[in-house]
Amino acid sequence: MTIPLWWQNGVIYQIYPKSFQDTTGSGTGDLRGVTQRLDYLQRLGVDAIWLTPFYISPQVDNGYDVANYTAIDPTYGTLDDFDELVAQAKARGIRIILDMVFNHTSTQHAWFREALNKESPYRQFYIWRDGTPDVCPNNWQSKFGGSGSAWRWHSQNGGSAWRWHSQSEQYYLHLFAPEQADLNWENPAVRAELKKVCEFWADRGVDGLRLDVVNLIAKDQDFPDDPTGDGRRFYTDGPRAHTFLREMNRDVFTPRNLMTVGEMSSTTLENCQQYAALSGDELSMTFNFHHLKVDYPNGEKWTLAKPDYVALKALFRHWQQGMHNVAWNALFWCNHDQPRIVSRFGDEGEYRVPAAKMLAMALHGMQGTPYIYQGEEIGMTNPHFTRITDYRDVESHNMFAALRAAGRDPDELLAILASKSRDNSRTPMQWDNGKNAGFTQGEPWISLCDNYTEVNVAAALRDENSVFYTYQKLIALRKTQPVLIWGDYQDLLPDSPSVWCYRRQWQGQALLVVANLSDQCQEWHPPHIKGQWQALLHNYGEVASQPAAMTLRPFEAIWWLQR
Repeated sequence: MTIPLWWQNGVIYQIYPKSFQDTTGSGTGDLRGVTQRLDYLQRLGVDAIWLTPFYISPQVDNGYDVANYTAIDPTYGTLDDFDELVAQAKARGIRIILDMVFNHTSTQHAWFREALNKESPYRQFYIWRDGTPDVCPNNWQSKFGGSGSAWRWHSQNGGSAWRWHSQSEQYYLHLFAPEQADLNWENPAVRAELKKVCEFWADRGVDGLRLDVVNLIAKDQDFPDDPTGDGRRFYTDGPRAHTFLREMNRDVFTPRNLMTVGEMSSTTLENCQQYAALSGDELSMTFNFHHLKVDYPNGEKWTLAKPDYVALKALFRHWQQGMHNVAWNALFWCNHDQPRIVSRFGDEGEYRVPAAKMLAMALHGMQGTPYIYQGEEIGMTNPHFTRITDYRDVESHNMFAALRAAGRDPDELLAILASKSRDNSRTPMQWDNGKNAGFTQGEPWISLCDNYTEVNVAAALRDENSVFYTYQKLIALRKTQPVLIWGDYQDLLPDSPSVWCYRRQWQGQALLVVANLSDQCQEWHPPHIKGQWQALLHNYGEVASQPAAMTLRPFEAIWWLQR
């Protein structure tokens, strides 16, 4: 039998430290807060925790504008606090994964400040091009600007990805905010410095790295205009992306035994088959986001739309089958940039608990490494803020301002934000029904979700039928059922908009997963199957031991195992 690597049968828990646990009364979470909650994470059973950035940063983009890769922002604590977190986590069998933002740095980073001098060797750490104050080097658009006429903000050049520096009379490239200058990966000195960053954290006991938008690091060096788009075709999965990652893998990832997961922006299956190949030449696994755009009609995020579940299943089928025996998937429903999944694809009212369980069971039955975002395991929901002043996210504020200027109704925009804003997942973790949900004794940096008195960790732990215990079982099953790790994927009802039914098979073992995606009862007739089965997991309680025609209750989900 093939012995899986720890991350192939493991489950990873994502922590957004700012909203996880505050120990100082500042209203902002910190590293000591993470340490304080390790017993809870051990009880859940996760194998590793991924921490989003806690480095020194001006916080233009919530820490993804890094000003020092090896120093901790005092808001979050100290290196001693980090070392204690690592030690306490390892004592509980929990590994540590850090977020590395290597496509760009903050313009407050020492490298960039030096780069403002044309004679400095650090000038070549960034991407500078000639132009005039009124004419950019090309027509590439910032990802924080967009291509629509209503999305012109954040730069004196509208949505341009270029920023003019008057003193040196050149532009620098920023695919994101102007305060996030893109690094020049063509420069070997840049790659050498980034390897040192990885070594620094590996020396402190880190087990893995999540690499932010890492498929954007290799730009077409001709920097051509894009006649039909926003420029992404010339830097997404760019000319030397695979070459750069193979070098990083050879020089630091493999020698330091670092698990790596790459966040892939607008990528393709074919590229991810290379990035996350089982040969291990580049990365361990990849995130892709295609399945989280099934409620973006015609690619438009800022609108209200129901998810297309036939498209959702087709996307999972494409990636499950395309990566099988070739490369490794990362499985996830939500993160710090996505709304709460039970609000998005489930139900917040009467069926919140079965819907949250169903979504977990549908995802965790597939091949890949599941990621759980903090609060997902108790069924946390979107907060449904009603005022623009409730939001802290720069993207949300700029969307609201730009679309208001374009004449859109403010109530409509607030409804869209309540559904789509990144802040929906950034409200504080709900630990109990006490003051500020047990998150802080001070004033929270962002408001809590009002339902914390009912939806919280303490209540979940008291209820043996809570969402928490379903997640706990799912995590444990990955250690005992090889079909979850190695099995193939067959979509048995690809055209149903309401029922998801798939089968996994491996060496005589089979798993059958059925999930009702709707809040209505659905008739289900099992496919032609043979042999003896046992009910392995169910989100409503008891169920027939053999798959048989049945009426699925709202959001009902069942796992059957055949040996």
